[in-house]
Amino acid sequence: MNKKITFVLVLALAVFLVMGSASAGLFDFLGGGDETVKIGYLPSDHDAALFVADAQGLYKEKGINTELVQFNNGGDLMTAMASGDVDVGYVGISPVLSSVAAGVPVKVISAAQTEGSGIIITKDSGISSAADLAGKTVATPGEASIQHVLLSAYLKQNGLSLDDINESAMKVPSINDALKTGNLPAAITFQPYVSLGVTDDNIDELADSSEIFPGHPCCVVAASDDFIKNHEDTAKDIVAIHENATKFINDQIKAGKTDEVVKLLPEDIVADANAEADSLESFPFISGIDDSYKANVDAFQQLEVDLGILNETISHDDLYWEA
Repeated sequence: MNKKITFVLVLALAVFLVMGSASAGLFDFLGGGDETVKIGYLPSDHDAALFVADAQGLYKEKGINTELVQFNNGGDLMTAMASGDVDVGYVGISPVLSSVAAGVPVKVISAAQTEGSGIIITKDSGISSAADLAGKTVATPGEASIQHVLLSAYLKQNGLSLDDINESAMKVPSINDALKTGNLPAAITFQPYVSLGVTDDNIDELADSSEIFPGHPCCVVAASDDFIKNHEDTAKDIVAIHENATKFINDQIKAGKTDEVVKLLPEDIVADANAEADSLESFPFISGIDDSYKANVDAFQQLEVDLGILNETISHDDLYWEA
């Protein structure tokens, strides 16, 4: 090949690469890069705002590429966040509190919902009161879960403790199957599995979490300090998206159109559309972080201290980031 032609081709390739790199950098600067925000969640309609936002394309509208990653329980999700495998999580307040207390650099950036759990039992288990749980196996999503805290509180309220039962950690979708097959007498789980359970003639709800601790905080939106520091504008957008999705959910429920929300949820959560609608209507969806919410979290923290789960309460500065 002619040396002059070779030189021109090499020069053209160099210019192309430089311009391509520059344009890619500009694209990233303008917010159109291909960096993906990994959002962890649990297989629960407590995270309905996340599913609605994703289904309605609210993240894409803001130029945010997302990857939704499912976890069995909040403890596993927080472990992933601590290792940097997840940036943001829809997760129970209890594993967040435990993580912050252990020095994991994460913050609550919004509330997501309150209540929404329950103790369910089989009718042939012989359980009709808290006292009947003594000596029985009770499944939970794990010791890091908020359901573990609620079970501890319920037992204490009724003169019992975890030492009086056999607590067994199980994957939540498997709990109802174990109840139906008679391999498990009782469990505390989150929605929609409480509502799904009571669709079976042999399963009842022994106690709702609204009775155990009325108005208790449950799921929140949490983010790693690193993500907040390096992507503050995106974190603010995620908070706003959550608020908009939450408003949509509440507006549909108020208008008697809960089925419109059900349609936007993942298939692996909606095993029964009617039960799912009942579930969504059984607990409040919220967003933001106001003084009333902080007071509820403070009360819940004190409950965890009293139960020996936390050594001391966590300051607001260490726990929250407000957009």
